[in-house]
Amino acid sequence: MGRLFGTDGVRGLVGRDITAELALRLSAAAARELACASGLGYGSTAAPPVRDHRVDGPARRLRAIIGVDSRVSGDMIAAACAAGLASAGVDAVLAGVLPTPGLAFLTRSMGFDLGVMVSASHNPYQDNGVKFFSASGYKLPDAVEDVIEGRLAEEWAPAVGDVVGVTRTDFSAAERYVDYLVGAAPTRLDGMRVVLDCANGAAHRVAPEVFRRLGAEVTALAVQPNGTNINAGVGSTHPERLRRAVAGLEAHIGFAFDGDADRCLAVDSGGELVDGDKIMGILALALRRRGELAADTLVVTVMSNLGLFQAMAAEGIALRVTGVGDRYVLEEMLRGGYVLGGEQSGHIIFARQATTGDGTLTAVQLACEVRASGASLGELTAPIRSYPQVLVNVSEVDKDRLDSDPVVLAAVAQAEAELGASGRVLLRASGTEPLVRVMVEAATDEQAQAVADRLAAQVARQLGV
Repeated sequence: MGRLFGTDGVRGLVGRDITAELALRLSAAAARELACASGLGYGSTAAPPVRDHRVDGPARRLRAIIGVDSRVSGDMIAAACAAGLASAGVDAVLAGVLPTPGLAFLTRSMGFDLGVMVSASHNPYQDNGVKFFSASGYKLPDAVEDVIEGRLAEEWAPAVGDVVGVTRTDFSAAERYVDYLVGAAPTRLDGMRVVLDCANGAAHRVAPEVFRRLGAEVTALAVQPNGTNINAGVGSTHPERLRRAVAGLEAHIGFAFDGDADRCLAVDSGGELVDGDKIMGILALALRRRGELAADTLVVTVMSNLGLFQAMAAEGIALRVTGVGDRYVLEEMLRGGYVLGGEQSGHIIFARQATTGDGTLTAVQLACEVRASGASLGELTAPIRSYPQVLVNVSEVDKDRLDSDPVVLAAVAQAEAELGASGRVLLRASGTEPLVRVMVEAATDEQAQAVADRLAAQVARQLGV
């Protein structure tokens, strides 16, 4: 059996991979680890403090907050998480539908010991997942997730009587997050015509409210979640409707969020898509002009386009490169004291304002930069070229031999020599499946496809099982 936690929590098909029982056991295990790590020790060798009904609770009980996106299984999984926490003596607040970054913000700003987000992000509604945030608002490190996973198999004594945790609801907590986002805007957006595609997901109330309070004229799409339409032909994975709407309404800018709103993509006034690489490039240049880009450095992943590397190098901005996953971007940002980083997919992290990728915050910051610059989004993206990029997945291979097979390594070297400075090759093993991902960038679509197909065929021949 592989590792239960992936790069973004535990995720899978509800009823098969993700069940109420698993959510309960995961949350109870997380509560027990949290108690031990905090020095309270209960859940393993001692009981939680008994609630004193003469005063407002004991001196110290652990508290958690739980948020969900809009998929139909969210309430079931959230209730199971609350039950697991309560069984381990942790009080919990059910905060209702929230963007993942909103849950992270509330965990930190309201003094909770643990945040639990029930979401499967950009996946279809049939999937769901659970991810945990520490009291500081950051996703738990891999090592802590491994300890929680290990605790699933241990014997433990559930809380009894007054020791059982108390669960309550507080759907007003989202207002704190809205206030924070409005306050984070460096300028108002009065008169700016903005189209928002909220993916029938967690941002369907928050994002339109934030932009309206900043003075923008908002057209909101996909803001009627019914439990099964999250990400269904809308949002950042399907921006076609947004592109048509921005062009048809002659809007200044548009934004598409994913299901839990931790990422966004933009659309310029002509309906052209602006991905995370270009968003990061624009914001990095803006921060550098204001003297706010720490060490003149931007943190990206190996999947960022060659065009971003070249544009930043031309402006004297260094790039730090990590593996795929916003958690690894954040780790590098914290390690080096960098303030901006993210992924081509639209996970953008502003280390001074947030502890995780935040789609609405990204949209606000980019819209404000467009307003402050006096230029259109299309004009701001012009210096950042996107090279054609082709990705081919090669399945049923021994991915562990990828970095040692001499024939594959020779084929990669030949392809790199062929492409020269106008292209790039990246082969990487999937972290969750028995496949190898072949990515090629080149000057033309035809060249990128031809090189990718050739390398994929070589990988299949050499590493096939």
